[in-house]
Amino acid sequence: YDTPHGIANALLLPYVMEYNAPSTGEKYREIARQMGAENVDEMSSQEYRKAAVDAVRNLSRKIGIPQTLSEIGAKEEDLSKLSKIAFKDVCTPGNPRDTSEADILDIYKKAFK
Repeated sequence: YDTPHGIANALLLPYVMEYNAPSTGEKYREIARQMGAENVDEMSSQEYRKAAVDAVRNLSRKIGIPQTLSEIGAKEEDLSKLSKIAFKDVCTPGNPRDTSEADILDIYKKAFK
């Protein structure tokens, strides 16, 4: 879609963070804290994970990163092919949460809307 790699990563980051949240321990607490969320130590894990994702998403919006795959010209009918390619990527085994092509497709569907 003629999108720079960094822009594509930034677009997908909040969606991938949401997916990975259950497998991140307390890492998102520090992300939320460093991104300026207040009262992080009083938050439940679910709350600070959401705060981290929200902070990253807000920064992304603020600096003009596209928020959906459709904004960069992706077509819904391409999502299945893209998920197959992403699943085969060398970085996939290093993801903090086990994943499948179907999981990646779900992430892409959320990112498409």
